[in-house]
Amino acid sequence: MAHPLITPLEKLASSVASPMGFCIETVALHSHRNPQALVIALARSNGTGISLDDCATFSGAFSEALELESLIPGAYVLEITSPGVGEVLQDDRDFRSFRGFPVSVLHRDSSGTELRREGSLLGRDAKAVEINLRGRIVRIPIPEVLEVRLSSPET
Repeated sequence: MAHPLITPLEKLASSVASPMGFCIETVALHSHRNPQALVIALARSNGTGISLDDCATFSGAFSEALELESLIPGAYVLEITSPGVGEVLQDDRDFRSFRGFPVSVLHRDSSGTELRREGSLLGRDAKAVEINLRGRIVRIPIPEVLEVRLSSPET
């Protein structure tokens, strides 16, 4: 059974997306996470691809509308994705723009083993990439990081 807030959230997201030339593919509210996560998959109305900048632009506009409507009680993380998202985050702007988005971090630990961790991006500084892994903050040292890529949200 769908969460009771899905329909009003879909309506609000569509009302923000439509004038921007976007349409909403899916809306999911993961209330079992701490904080809960609102995950919206965004597409272009004309069928062309979605860029990271498109996700960031929609995220800003939708965040404002969502705050005005006060639909979600308590703390939440807003995650905007696109169908087939998989872009690699590279510069500081990417890491700022996609804070809170689901990411997959490929890294090599001190023994040389490659590992992949998935969580919500919290940020990056000169020393580490920081992600929220099921409510736990994990810092992965920059020298160990091989790739940080936007990913599909966990379901």
